[in-house]
Amino acid sequence: QVQLVESGGGSVQAGGSLKLSCAPSGRTFRIFVMGWFRQAPGKEREFVATISYGGGTILYANSVKGRFTISRDNAKNTVYLQMNSLKPEDTAVYYCAARGSVNIATMSAKEYDYWGQGTQVTVSS
Repeated sequence: QVQLVESGGGSVQAGGSLKLSCAPSGRTFRIFVMGWFRQAPGKEREFVATISYGGGTILYANSVKGRFTISRDNAKNTVYLQMNSLKPEDTAVYYCAARGSVNIATMSAKEYDYWGQGTQVTVSS
């Protein structure tokens, strides 16, 4: 079964930074678009950022634009999320997702084929 694995989560004070990474757990599989979503307690899962295979299309949620940066290393099949100027409202479980059917970045979670199990990010004030 295809699975993605996130790393880099943890606890940080407001204004601090964290960098998340995500890569396939083992077997080789086709992936095009990679993205990040997050879910806070009692909230729906929401879009954070996404990037096409070659990096030609990058989309961010308005809530993180200017603070977060998504990037990828295709040689490693790895996507990153650099999070700066973190705020308490960024506290959530962050999920990595991949789209294998077509290289079109999308904010819609239902269009992604593979998911990680999430990594906790906690920002304290």
